[in-house]
Amino acid sequence: MKKEDRSYIFLIMLHFFLGALIFAFPFASKIYTLAIFAFGVYYIVKTENKNNEVLIVSAYVVGVEVLLRMTNGMILNEFGKYSILFFMFLGMIYSRFSKNGLLYGVFLLLLIPGIILSTTALNFETDIRKAIAFNISGPVCLGISSIYCYQRKISFDRLKQLITAFSMPLITTLAYLYFYTPSVEDVITGTQSNFETSGGFGPNQVSTILGLGVFVFFVQLLMNSKSRLLQVINAGFVLTFAFRGIVTFSRGGVITAVVMILLFLIVLFFQANNNARPKIALIIMFSFLTGLGVWGYSSFETKGLINKRYANEDALGRKKKSQLGGREVLMESEWQMFLDNPILGVGVGKNKELRKQQTGIDLASHNEITRMLAEHGLFGIIDLLILFFTPILLFVNNRQNILALSFLTFWLLTINHAAMRLAAPAFVYALALLSVQLKIPEKGENSLE
Repeated sequence: MKKEDRSYIFLIMLHFFLGALIFAFPFASKIYTLAIFAFGVYYIVKTENKNNEVLIVSAYVVGVEVLLRMTNGMILNEFGKYSILFFMFLGMIYSRFSKNGLLYGVFLLLLIPGIILSTTALNFETDIRKAIAFNISGPVCLGISSIYCYQRKISFDRLKQLITAFSMPLITTLAYLYFYTPSVEDVITGTQSNFETSGGFGPNQVSTILGLGVFVFFVQLLMNSKSRLLQVINAGFVLTFAFRGIVTFSRGGVITAVVMILLFLIVLFFQANNNARPKIALIIMFSFLTGLGVWGYSSFETKGLINKRYANEDALGRKKKSQLGGREVLMESEWQMFLDNPILGVGVGKNKELRKQQTGIDLASHNEITRMLAEHGLFGIIDLLILFFTPILLFVNNRQNILALSFLTFWLLTINHAAMRLAAPAFVYALALLSVQLKIPEKGENSLE
């Protein structure tokens, strides 16, 4: 067995053990959190971020965030976003950033009017600091991460190492879920999102991160498996993550993973030479058939209830009135707020208060697009245009970042069903802005020229 294979398998075993340890001793989750942050700072400072170590530790944080949330390991509520922000600032100190990345400085500046408005618009009894932080920490994390990543040159090998950094803590999460719910069929009783198969935590967020796991290990399988053994291991993880994502009964993360993989394969197909295209076409066909197999197994384990879930039916086969689990009402109320306040919006955090007053529904937004419109008005529209078109234009000009469109898709689809509660959509979006090089630039991977 090659040294690289041994190292990879050791990391898998270590992270699986961590999942078992945290399940047996929940307090270990807090120690894990502190260790991640301390090691991240040490790693960046020691290396002076010469090879974009910031991206490696940030990817690791994204992979572990949901596990820390479900096991109460968070030292701060928004540990994921705040730690990534800290790492990004630290990285900029050592390796600067592109001046063109200040486009995302404009994005951040356009958030300020909504923040200022909220200080006077929010109800007196509302904790203004928490209301603002809850809604704005995601966009700020995205903006700062994007400034760091904008046209930053990294080698393709480093991009593959980044994918590995995502994957390891996801294994820990997967291990914890299996110890929490060893038998899926025993806890499936209806077609609603299932907390038991989601580690007792929000199925929407768990599905999101498991869907990311499906994509990450699919990339590992195709791009980072040099031996037959690693191919088998990574293929196994693709199937396992897919199954566990499906049985959360939360559809967003699974659908996102499928679209990401599809886009990845399409990009590979059109950028490959004529000799490689038949192989990619075969991979597409095999992936489709394997996907059907996973779905069939999931249907068997859930006694057919998963089929009804995706058909938007209840356990008795009756069509549900809501197509999006009630999110339509939230989106409609936010759209109306935008129409009533098209220039400045209602202010950060105010949409939840207004919705409660008008409809009696006391829920935060699940859709970042309509939230941006409602709370930031015209400035929100400009920000969304910046976010959507910038990575597309960069990809058109440099297609070596073959994961860029998949990264962008993860952000876009995730914020439509889970807003930006996790750090994942913010950081993964920023990765779409990287300038991936098949060869390391002469001035090192941190070259911005």
